[in-house]
Formats: sequence, C-alpha cells, structure tokens
Amino acid sequence: MKKIRFLVVTIFLIVFFTACSTKSHYVGEGTKEKSPITLGLDSRDFEKAASNMVKSLLESGTLNRNDTNKSVLMISDILNDTTQRVNVKMLTKKIRVAILKSGKAIVTTALGTQRDDTAQEVRKLRGNEEFRQDTIAKKHTLYAPNLSLSGEILQRVSRTDDDDQYVEYYFQMTLTNIESGLAIWEDETIIEKVGSNDSVIW
Repeated sequence: MKKIRFLVVTIFLIVFFTACSTKSHYVGEGTKEKSPITLGLDSRDFEKAASNMVKSLLESGTLNRNDTNKSVLMISDILNDTTQRVNVKMLTKKIRVAILKSGKAIVTTALGTQRDDTAQEVRKLRGNEEFRQDTIAKKHTLYAPNLSLSGEILQRVSRTDDDDQYVEYYFQMTLTNIESGLAIWEDETIIEKVGSNDSVIW
C-alpha cells in the first residue's frame, strides 16, 4: 500500500511541476502570440534572420551601381559559435534566393563555402577524347566575385528572476568589398527566447 501511495504522489508531483514550468516563448514586441517549438534554433528563426538581413542590405543601397553591371557576390564563412549543430545553408540559401530575386546582384557558386564544384569538374574534361570539346566551357568565362558575404551566429544563455533560461541568438553579417578589403555593410539580428530551465537547447 505504501508503494502505491508513493507512486501516486510521485506521478502527481511530476505532472504538477511539468504544468507549472515555463513554456518556451519569444521575447520582444510582436512575438508573444507565436511560441517557439524549442529554445534552440528552428526554421522560423532562420527565416526571420534571413528576412531581416536581406531587407537591411537592400535598403542600405550598397548593392546599387552606377553602371549597367551587377555585383558578383560570394558566400564566405558563416561561423557557428553556438552549442548547436547549425546547418548554415538554411540561412545562406534564403539570403541567396532573396538577393537574386531582387535583381541587385548575382551570386557565384564557383567559389566560397557554398560552392558547387561542377564548374571546375567539367573543365577537367578538356582534352578528354570521350567528350565533344566544343561542348566544354571555354577558358576565361568564370566570373570572379567583387563582394563577399560572411557572418557569425552567436549564443548567450542567462537566467531570469524566475530562474528560467533566457537565450539570445545573434546573427551577424558583413559584406566586404574584395578589391579594397573594406566592410561596406554590416548588420545584426537578435532572436530572444525564454523557457524552462529544464529545457534542452542543443
């Protein structure tokens, strides 16, 4: 009988404390109605960060040119300084698509961390008698980038007065003029979340 009582009390306490734990939620104006699935980063966070960054970049006028040419942009290192395994391609892909749709610049996939090695592989077929040489890309046809987009994702964890976890994610990006080496645009988007201290971030 004592074992049954102990089991009932234990189950009750687990249910009680689970119900009383703080549900994860975003911090900031206009975000209270949408609760995150996790204290970690999810697809909505990447969507928000990419949208904010592209909007800032396009509104800055940095990609505007006086001639009829378009800037060629390369995706460089996006460092992950969080406790999570982050697929940065989720972020850079959204940014690439938005920039291309804007018509303000073109993005090279021949160089950079998000490169596609196909262009180089095809060029290795020069002289291979099994392939028609007039169908292989000629020399001096690849475009070198004049801009490089790099960034970093940072994480900071602290405690609230209610002993909940307060997690901040900083999405920082920099656009560099490759010829001069100067940063010509920078911005930062911050994602803030609060949840139970029992929640796992990674």
